[in-house]
Amino acid sequence: MKAVITGATKGIGRAIATKFAQNGYDLVLVARGLDELSRLREDLTPYGNAVFTHVADCSVKEEVYAFFNSKAINFDHVTVLVNNVGIFLPGSMLDEDDETFERQQHLNTNACYYISKFFGKKMRSAKRGHIFNICSVASTVPVKNGGSYSVTKAAMLSLNHVLRQELAPHKVKVTAFLPGSTKTSSWEGTTIPDEKFVQPEDIAETLFTILNLSKGVNVDEVLITPIDF
Repeated sequence: MKAVITGATKGIGRAIATKFAQNGYDLVLVARGLDELSRLREDLTPYGNAVFTHVADCSVKEEVYAFFNSKAINFDHVTVLVNNVGIFLPGSMLDEDDETFERQQHLNTNACYYISKFFGKKMRSAKRGHIFNICSVASTVPVKNGGSYSVTKAAMLSLNHVLRQELAPHKVKVTAFLPGSTKTSSWEGTTIPDEKFVQPEDIAETLFTILNLSKGVNVDEVLITPIDF
């Protein structure tokens, strides 16, 4: 069992990586920071799994393809892909610089497209696998002061639906997560109490439960929000 997780060093990605390591998965972890990846690998060492790391800025297509071409990683038996990498840049869509939208588009949508195609083809050939796309509540309802983010996350959800449609005949599952306010680094410095948030571990636990359902069932979407934010 091998899982690929993007944006693996913080928040949701880190919680998912830890959950998988605790349950016997070998891991391929992708993120921008070498030091953070190294620390995460050290933290997961006690579980005894193989942990491969790759440094890449997933907003840059060339770096994503360099990851695919890595000679240090065997991609032949990947059973789970978690598209978690993403960014939230607040602001008014009408007033922001074009680059604000473009950066979010590259990371929130394009990276998911490239990475899902690469591993989706392998899963299609193997007739097994599960892709999880960490979208957002903003995928369906625009968030205030987050117009461009909402647009890119809506596109990610649409991509999720297309992947599910194309891969279902090949016994490959695709699930979208639509979390509400989750206690990640995006909320650094907030005075809102932790218990008001969805916790990254909540998403990891739910994802792992879905992963272990019977072969004939797919959970299309998971909407998970704070009870009283």
